[in-house]
Amino acid sequence: MNQVATERPMGTMPQQGQVSPKGYVPAILICLFLGGLGVHRFWVGKIGTGILQLLTLGGLGIWALIDLVMIICGKFTDKQGRLIKSEG
Repeated sequence: MNQVATERPMGTMPQQGQVSPKGYVPAILICLFLGGLGVHRFWVGKIGTGILQLLTLGGLGIWALIDLVMIICGKFTDKQGRLIKSEG
């Protein structure tokens, strides 16, 4: 039997089912007001994509809008793969 293991870069193991200590409401507000500059991505520890959003002005607003929808739906994660969602 050959089983193919999926490889992940070192230190990026997802923390399935865990909730990030980063707040849900602050994430929404930061993304809403500063999403075009990628500040919400810097805030959750995603520095590389934060820089890309800063340079592209949030993907001309489209990338920032998608991130906002993902945060509201509870599907946005921090650098460790923990979900940023409401406590309810």
